[in-house]
Amino acid sequence: MSQIWLIGGTSESVILAKAITAANINCIVTVTTETAKNLYSQDHPFLNIWVGRLDQESILSFLQQQKITAILDASHPFAVEISQLAIATGNEYNIPYLRYERSSCETANVENNIVHLDSFETLLSGNYLTEERVMLTLGYRHLHRFKDWHKHSTLFVRILPSIVSLEAALNAGFTPDKIIAIRPPISVELETALWQQWNISLVVTKASGKAGGEAIKRKVAAELGKHLIIIDRPQLNYPQKTMDVETAVEFCQKYC
Repeated sequence: MSQIWLIGGTSESVILAKAITAANINCIVTVTTETAKNLYSQDHPFLNIWVGRLDQESILSFLQQQKITAILDASHPFAVEISQLAIATGNEYNIPYLRYERSSCETANVENNIVHLDSFETLLSGNYLTEERVMLTLGYRHLHRFKDWHKHSTLFVRILPSIVSLEAALNAGFTPDKIIAIRPPISVELETALWQQWNISLVVTKASGKAGGEAIKRKVAAELGKHLIIIDRPQLNYPQKTMDVETAVEFCQKYC
């Protein structure tokens, strides 16, 4: 029985999984953690969930065993490794690929308190963080980059409440009093309270769109008069992409 491979782990992928299975299309969604697995229906006849990390050594076996006929990529905008793997795999084995792109936070106004940077390297090679009280909301995978910055600024971090995230924060030099573990969504009121509680002067986040809380951070930064640094999304050459659920479902129907 052929299946659509839905690259998941995001709120958008949950919406897509529901829409795809509602159309009676067989779908296997891949996630990297057991926690992410719980986002999806566990007993739907058209939905399978696969937990783990795919790489160049395991991808062909996965495609063959799961009888994948098309790839719908709804991974996080910064999860470039899996997107690159999926695109390359689609090209090599002639499997259709579609990127489902979450919308970005666009603004018509000039926001003087917001700085856009193209990469973490640009951030850390400059003096943006020096002598600031900084809150990082970047996910645990990038925290090791900031280990040497504890001597130049006061760093706080907000992470997901998981053992992996906590260990990464501790290994990167964050002491328990500078770590908060909480699962989104974060309301405007809570976001405001956290910034005020720690007397934050600068927040660093990723351009993760409305779904990732970027719009709320923009709002709070403006209201409190704080600076916000946004790391822009990596630029990938997606073969084709959409922000429309119906278009994504039609793609799946075509190839399954």
